[in-house]
Amino acid sequence: MTMIGIQFVRRAGALMTTGALLFGSPLAAQGAPLGIPATRAGSGTTWMPDASPMHAVHAAAGQWTLNAHGTAFLQYDRQNGPRGSTQFGSINWGMLMAARPMGGGTLQLRGMISLEPFTVGNSGYPLLLQSGETYRGTPLVDRQHPHDLFIELAVQYERAITKDLGISLYAAPVGEPAVGPVAFMHRPSAANDPFAPLSHHWQDATHVVFGTVTAGLFTKTFKLEASLFNGREPDEIRTNFDYAGRSLDSYAGRLTWNPTAQWSVSGSFAYLHSPEGLTPDESLLRIGGSAMYARALADGGSLALTAVYGANRHDGVSHLEPSYLAEGNVDFRARHSLFGRVESLKKDAADLALASSTSIASAQITEFVLGYAYDLNTTGPARFGVGVRGSVHLIPNSLASLYGSNMPSGVALFLRIRPAAMATMGAGHHHTMKQ
Repeated sequence: MTMIGIQFVRRAGALMTTGALLFGSPLAAQGAPLGIPATRAGSGTTWMPDASPMHAVHAAAGQWTLNAHGTAFLQYDRQNGPRGSTQFGSINWGMLMAARPMGGGTLQLRGMISLEPFTVGNSGYPLLLQSGETYRGTPLVDRQHPHDLFIELAVQYERAITKDLGISLYAAPVGEPAVGPVAFMHRPSAANDPFAPLSHHWQDATHVVFGTVTAGLFTKTFKLEASLFNGREPDEIRTNFDYAGRSLDSYAGRLTWNPTAQWSVSGSFAYLHSPEGLTPDESLLRIGGSAMYARALADGGSLALTAVYGANRHDGVSHLEPSYLAEGNVDFRARHSLFGRVESLKKDAADLALASSTSIASAQITEFVLGYAYDLNTTGPARFGVGVRGSVHLIPNSLASLYGSNMPSGVALFLRIRPAAMATMGAGHHHTMKQ
């Protein structure tokens, strides 16, 4: 978590009483629109399963209900082979939200930042076979770019217009349009994995755009959304606002269905105008679908699973370029977590920065990730944990000379800090902290 999130965790006790955190607050008294629980909220305007675990600290201040959450990893990252490297760094994000009743609905203000421009640098962190965005005017390959300093600055208003139908409006100078699944860093199925998926730029790379407006209609189980947004990816200067020469030139739509408390299924379509600075004349279509599952375990832990399909179709190309992802996380026996991920996608010569003299046009890549985390403490508002993450990749023999093997690998050791999980006590915003 960033320093903002850490300070909020430390001070929140002055605003809370032991046990029920939000009983008696304005939002608890009013209830969420249509009675939808707070655990359903994902990144941007996405929905997750209602049974998703929620790691956050809540407090009430007058008419406002405050919420802080985030995660920080301090990691040693070693990616093996000729294209690999090592790094000590910190992958992190922190978010502060404030909500209050207004006009028969709920007004919510959000701010989310990351210190990664300073803790991993503008060249990001080592991650074999990763691609997307730039550094010093050239493609960033075998590294994951850092998040921008400002990930989200947004306002959202939700209101029930009948007992079964609600409306929502989301506006963000920096935020997330209605494209793709819940962003990887917010998914419970990836909560203990510090690294981004290799399919990030096929699935959820639009979780940070500089300018978006989203309108939605929702029932207790369905949500239909439409967005206008700035389709350009953030540039390599990670501390500024990327508005120069841009407008709300792209559009998207998404439909989400939560049939039960354990499931959330979504599908989306988007047109991205000139997303890449190195190829400004090229636009693309992106389609995607996802299914998320979550449930509580008898020992007080939780299980979270996600499957994602994402595909791009670039200008001048008649076929889709698909990607597939499945990941999961299980927290059990108070302190233990196991997590894993499997991905498969095809990357072309430009994605992998292959020399123009090579005959390799594209390569099918499969990644297997397995990790374990152990919580060092089980009481208090914050949880400190240690963990390990290992990855193995299957690549064609034609790439073996570049990566030293047709099964290049990587490993990371990490320390993790995040808020304690909240125990849901019912619909709406009622939670207690797990002690």
